[in-house]
Amino acid sequence: MQSALTRPILSSTAKPGLIRAFTAAPAIMAAGDTGSPKPRGFLAEKDTFARREAAHEGLYIKQLEKEKIDLLRKKLKEHQKHNEELDKHLEDLLAGQGGEKN
Repeated sequence: MQSALTRPILSSTAKPGLIRAFTAAPAIMAAGDTGSPKPRGFLAEKDTFARREAAHEGLYIKQLEKEKIDLLRKKLKEHQKHNEELDKHLEDLLAGQGGEKN
């Protein structure tokens, strides 16, 4: 009886069809990949589609940021108006109290 340490990993009686060689996985592409490598050097400057796409993304992001800033400005004006109303109400309450008149 052989122990697990002295037992050979593959026996010489194994069928050749049962042993598989290591294989490499095929290249996996992301969404939108065309399969061609990105141009480098001189050709990279000529890629108008990539530049146009980057410009559109930049404009879209700027538009979203502008909308967020406009919304924040509107909320800030509303809060300032509310604070002014509270200050006026507080002044009215303090003026109605007795005591020294300023």
